[in-house]
Amino acid sequence: MRILITGGNGMVARSARRIFEELGDEVHSPDKTQLDITEREAVHETIISLRPDAVLNCAAFTNVDLCESEIRGCFSVNALGVGNLAAESAEAGARFVTISTDYVFDGESEDFYTELDVTNPINVYGKSKLEGERLASTANSDSLIIRSGWIYGHGGTNFLSVIADRLSAGEKVTAIGDSFGTATFADDLVRAIRSLMDTDSRGVFHLANAGSGTSYHGFAVDVATLLGLPVDSVGEISESSLSRPAPRPRMSRLKSVRLVESGIAPLRDCSDALADYIATR
Repeated sequence: MRILITGGNGMVARSARRIFEELGDEVHSPDKTQLDITEREAVHETIISLRPDAVLNCAAFTNVDLCESEIRGCFSVNALGVGNLAAESAEAGARFVTISTDYVFDGESEDFYTELDVTNPINVYGKSKLEGERLASTANSDSLIIRSGWIYGHGGTNFLSVIADRLSAGEKVTAIGDSFGTATFADDLVRAIRSLMDTDSRGVFHLANAGSGTSYHGFAVDVATLLGLPVDSVGEISESSLSRPAPRPRMSRLKSVRLVESGIAPLRDCSDALADYIATR
């Protein structure tokens, strides 16, 4: 399969390129300097020239706090850009897949969020991603919209991805203990996306590693344990103590009720995924 991956420098995009190529796919993965998804003509020219069988959108404005002040730029990438890709993919007859977020939910539920739950984002980032979902569905009814969250992986720069390096370097770290989600290994996410590409599935799918979910503090403690380091290397703080510009959903654990109908196996347990990640660092 010939696949175009946007946002080529990102963690998920790099994982996708590596795994897709291992599977024998022909992959083209421009970064944002090579393809600005907010420019419709540039998107058109790229897709027309490459003629991909599928387009995986990994380009995103992901600085959640900055989104609160850079609203136009946030929506330009996370909504308008997604709409551009979806429309041009439909025109070219290419499969379109875009990655959304658990932040489309308000976090008030004590249960897992499934694809059937009502969305209600509480920050600009979540609102922009939800609008991107809407534009993708409107422009291309065959779009696959993948909601995930708390993604970590090789080469990532977010907290979950760097905690092992910081602990291994002898640092003591603090992590939020009263916000909960489903940590997802980028490699597992990518493999599930690739499997869905080969089906006739469309619409929204939740993809996250199985398990009861965790807090940032719980994740960091698990990492310390796997590294053989003392768990008192990890301190605990509350979300409210940080006074960040953007509110976050307190509980954004994801679960899929749609994977079974597509014949795709659920992602493996989060503890197995984390152990694999640590072992292959």
